[in-house]
Amino acid sequence: MQKVKIPRTIDPAKAAQKRLDYDGIIQASLLKRLEESVDGVKRDAQVSLSFGMDEQQLVVISGKANIEVDLECQRCNQAFAHECTIEFTYTPYYSEQSEQDAPDEYDLVDPNEYGEIDLIQLVEDEFILGLPQVAMHDEADCSVNSDNLVFGEIPDEVLDDKPNPFDVLKSLKK
Repeated sequence: MQKVKIPRTIDPAKAAQKRLDYDGIIQASLLKRLEESVDGVKRDAQVSLSFGMDEQQLVVISGKANIEVDLECQRCNQAFAHECTIEFTYTPYYSEQSEQDAPDEYDLVDPNEYGEIDLIQLVEDEFILGLPQVAMHDEADCSVNSDNLVFGEIPDEVLDDKPNPFDVLKSLKK
């Protein structure tokens, strides 16, 4: 199957009635916020989207996507490649009733004033949420040993024997 560009916006209700499936790419140049969050985006995002209706007749947008980005290791400050793979399931938010009807496994997405959803922004948000909180190499690949994470030298006054403040309690114990 040929990879196509994912449309920027789509009407989820019409797409769900037609049971549309998209298997394509989102160009890396369109993912500006993701690019600001990482050291670099290495390739275009591979995206697979499906539109349909569930048993409650709710519009369901489900999909998978992956992209490769460069992150900075917080241990050694070296860049490394990270494959970000996400899966998501959304339903459009039309009213408070649709929020109450939506199962917990569905996230809600707000359509714009024309009733359309920005698919690129939706996927980009998921990529940003899928990034690790603390980016680090695998310990075997990192140039800094996690057992040796002391920077600089310990001052001599810290090493000197200081009186223990709890020595007074020893006398009370007797």
